[in-house]
Amino acid sequence: MPLKDKKDFKLYYSIGEVAQMFNVNESLLRFWEKEFPQIAPHKTVRGTRQYRKEDIETIKLVYHLVKEKGMTLPGARQKLSDNKENTTRNFEIISRLRDIKEELLSIKKELDGFPNSQSDNRQENHS
Repeated sequence: MPLKDKKDFKLYYSIGEVAQMFNVNESLLRFWEKEFPQIAPHKTVRGTRQYRKEDIETIKLVYHLVKEKGMTLPGARQKLSDNKENTTRNFEIISRLRDIKEELLSIKKELDGFPNSQSDNRQENHS
């Protein structure tokens, strides 16, 4: 997901950049901003939203709870306000496990492309 490349060094992200990170509409981010007080991007004099990494991490949590786990907005809001630290820790564990799963599947795919040397050796010995 987001924040994995040279953009890590940016202090602020536009609403368009953040929307693109999560593949959602900008209007959804504005809506979540109203629904979740934890999402509080800095606004310039002209009203342009500037999201910090902390805002993006909170959006990532909201996205996980609402879009991936299917929670209602009140349920997600309650979960974040009751115990954001546990929710964050659980989300980080799930994310790490997904990354590990992807890595293992990638390794399996590579290994599946190689001929099975043990079965090849057995066939040669039986000839």
